Amino acid sequence: MNSILLLRSLKTIQLSKTCTSLKKCFIKRFTQYYNVACHNFQRSQKVHTSVTEVETSNEIERKASDLKHFRDLSKNGPSLKDFLAPKTEISTDYSIDVPNIPYINDINGSNQKVYFEVYGCQMNVNDTEVVWSILKSHGYEKVDRIEKANIILLVTCAIRDNAEQKIWNKLDSLRYLKKRKKRSSVKIGLLGCMAERLKNKIIERDKFVDVIAGPDSYKDLPRLLSVPDNETAINVVLSFDETYADITPNVNSYRDTSQSEFYVSYNTGTHLAKGFKTVYKDKKGGRRFCDLLDEVSRINPEIRIRFTSPHPKDFPDEVLQLIAERPNICKEIHLPAQSGNSVVLERMRRGYTRESYIDLVHRIREIIPNIYLSSDFITGFCGETEEEFQDTLSLMELVKYNRAFLFSYSMREKTTAHRRYKDDVAPSVKQNRLERMISTYRTEAEKLNKLQIGQLQLVLVDELSKRSNEGFQAKNDGNTRVVISSKIIPTEKYSNEKRSIKIGDYVVVKIQDANSHTLTGIPLYHSSIAEFASSSAL
Repeated sequence: MNSILLLRSLKTIQLSKTCTSLKKCFIKRFTQYYNVACHNFQRSQKVHTSVTEVETSNEIERKASDLKHFRDLSKNGPSLKDFLAPKTEISTDYSIDVPNIPYINDINGSNQKVYFEVYGCQMNVNDTEVVWSILKSHGYEKVDRIEKANIILLVTCAIRDNAEQKIWNKLDSLRYLKKRKKRSSVKIGLLGCMAERLKNKIIERDKFVDVIAGPDSYKDLPRLLSVPDNETAINVVLSFDETYADITPNVNSYRDTSQSEFYVSYNTGTHLAKGFKTVYKDKKGGRRFCDLLDEVSRINPEIRIRFTSPHPKDFPDEVLQLIAERPNICKEIHLPAQSGNSVVLERMRRGYTRESYIDLVHRIREIIPNIYLSSDFITGFCGETEEEFQDTLSLMELVKYNRAFLFSYSMREKTTAHRRYKDDVAPSVKQNRLERMISTYRTEAEKLNKLQIGQLQLVLVDELSKRSNEGFQAKNDGNTRVVISSKIIPTEKYSNEKRSIKIGDYVVVKIQDANSHTLTGIPLYHSSIAEFASSSAL
């Protein structure tokens, strides 16, 4: 009886409207089995007189025969597998087919020569490398002279008015260059912070600018550069509300989560039925910076790893421990302070105080005793008093930075400071304070550098000396410039084999002299990061 009820319920199953053909097949086949079962059931009912009667042996045999017959029919019926979608193999080929768009030219940059002109901070220098890697992968060629280029890209900075004015002047000269030489094929692109902040003004004022792209849209540059002539290509993603500069507090903090990735297991496969696969999003929001730094440092132990512009508000110990442990992660941290006064920092919306910043510096030097510190400072911010400025000087004297980037404040439009405060510090006062900041920094930096005289340091040779063709410029672990002579030195510490120094070599030098910004060293022998770290640990 239970079997019959099961079949009756199966007949009433409502399948999805998208599976109409399967539904008809399913009902047709099971209707046949149902009719046979009902017929046998009716036959068996005729021999029942009462549920309390003792069944005869013939009745038992007949019911057993009916059950066997039904099972035989069921074996030939459709199974659950027949109603599942066929298995789809998961592909690991991530190549993207670019659709053919009639009004877009071929995004291949063959025969296209690009010239970069970079303004502003180190982040813009890094961004230029990112942009070049993207364009290079599409066949573009990089040139070192603007006259050779048919694509001119200005990587802009908007942190100070002086930098913006330089860019406006450059755009004026490029406008005349384009008209005078009738180089209609030349494309001019404006990238970076200024493009992001003033895109509408740029379009209205300089209609000859062909491409405008903010920092978050560089990956789209090949397509933007493919837009036909006489049409402006724009791809700008606006940043968050900002105060004194186009850098949002916590943008580069170590708790800042990158864009989440969607994961699917390609190696272990799926444990679900055929036709199904698992795709899930990590609820934590992506890879942590510490994990990323760890993975990058393992790729090649003989490549130096540097990172820039962390935010002092978030700086976990695990990042510091990793820097201390890995020889190829440079012992250098850029720790922007901006001001040494807590009230000014609050107006700047920095998210930390003077005291918490000093505590962080102490913690860094406790974990990494040989750390090199650099910083950014701004003087003359809205309402800054002489007493508040003195706190900045005292912080510089207390921390003692190896390098510093020092500026007087420049009011920027479309910032919180522009809406809330007045730029009320006189230009002459700003200039005077800036000069005093520079003097304080140079005094402390020279003291630090002179303490390095007599030390053995591993330097990376990166270019010929600008003052002599017989020497090289190199960078030590703290990114300080080290000038060395060109000579033949041993290939290893205790080797009799020798060779000359060339760009790209790691060389152990003995520091001989120093000033506030440069060290002078005597090259001793070639080495590797691992070998130098091992010998230094002894």
